[in-house]
Amino acid sequence: MKKLLPILALLPLLAASNPKDSSLVRNLFEREFNQGRSYSDLRYLCKQIGGRLSGSPQAEKAVQWAFAELKKDGFDSVWLQPVMVPHWVRGDKEKAYAKVGKKQIELSICALGNSVGTPEKGLEAEVLEVKTFEELRALPTEKVKGKIVFFSRPFPNNVLICGQAYGNTVNQRSQGPIEAAQKGAIGVLVRSMTHALDDEPHTGATNYRDSIPKIPGCAISTVDADELSKLIHENGCVRVWFRQTCKMLDDVLSYNVVAEMRGSENPNEIILVGGHLDSWDNGEGAHDDGAGCVQSMNALRLLKQEGYKPKRTLRAVLFMNEENGLKGGLKYAELAKANNEKHLAAIETDAGGFMPRHIGFTLPQDSLGKYKDWEKLLAPYGVQNFDANGGGADIGPLRNQGTVLIGYHPDGQKYFDIHHTAADIFEKVNKRELQFGTVVLSGMLYLLSEYGLR
Repeated sequence: MKKLLPILALLPLLAASNPKDSSLVRNLFEREFNQGRSYSDLRYLCKQIGGRLSGSPQAEKAVQWAFAELKKDGFDSVWLQPVMVPHWVRGDKEKAYAKVGKKQIELSICALGNSVGTPEKGLEAEVLEVKTFEELRALPTEKVKGKIVFFSRPFPNNVLICGQAYGNTVNQRSQGPIEAAQKGAIGVLVRSMTHALDDEPHTGATNYRDSIPKIPGCAISTVDADELSKLIHENGCVRVWFRQTCKMLDDVLSYNVVAEMRGSENPNEIILVGGHLDSWDNGEGAHDDGAGCVQSMNALRLLKQEGYKPKRTLRAVLFMNEENGLKGGLKYAELAKANNEKHLAAIETDAGGFMPRHIGFTLPQDSLGKYKDWEKLLAPYGVQNFDANGGGADIGPLRNQGTVLIGYHPDGQKYFDIHHTAADIFEKVNKRELQFGTVVLSGMLYLLSEYGLR
């Protein structure tokens, strides 16, 4: 018996390296590239529905479309999970200009998500430029009071992973109006969250505290941010006028959309793949996150079409309200806990429809050697490695329930060029790259269903 123990210990690894695994993943590839619907689904979502801001008619239309499509696929269960979501509306197209003496220079801006509006005639004040919160906090209140604070910190260029550059700068967007209002400012301008130098302002959510005055905040394009910095440097006093009519309405009822293939051997162990169905309203939400939604739908669909009978329960979840509230992800985790559901693993795809590159796990780096055979299996489809960079906004609340979070990371070098902009449209998505992502996600569902987590 002792001689058999080393052999038995190797069985899980040998099983995962079984030729049937590579054959099945190859079949998924053939099926997606010959008759898959990821690209056509994304076209419909972007062109027939468009931007899907939480609480909007477009978001509701997207919910009903996804529900109907998944029902037609004949999954074991398809349902709508009710969730109350914020309803913020942008209003009229935003306008802004800088004033230097008698000269007016038009600026390209867009309101930050959840922002309050300006007065009807707009808001005008002297601009105070700062790079960091620490710099702002060090200033005397009288120097900030009554001014528009301009947060001009750019994406760092010496960071390899663009998502980390985003993480290094996004606090000025998410918390800028709070920090500025505490010092007496009456408005906020934020340099857009991107390496790109162009005229596209990038929206994105901002936050408020009830105990602090709510002041309007907007993003300014990187080209105009540079121009504004130059004007301040050369002239000292520069005034800016901007107008936005956005406002927050009462919360409305919306839904997460869930489809399930019931497990045959361990049905109480759930493996999830998902993206968020809502998007910003200024584009079509193609990369963020229409791509993730259609990949999740089709990852499950490919396995069903292949005739695969999962050992563990597989779910595709289209979350609502990731962009400006995270209510869908929070509600899903709340109901999972209330229903005593065990989510073995959750995969999030919310980084664009680009070519697959990495799969991240919320596991110690030294434990990932167990999955080297999975890396090799998925390498022909673009995956370079597995790492310990797991997680995701919508699946994040499941972590406290013992779920291993898995992040799907495609090539992200171009993602923030279009992130949260009017340029996030269907035409910016490459069909083959989108399809490779669907295949990788479907393969991950299969492997997790067959072998669990080792």
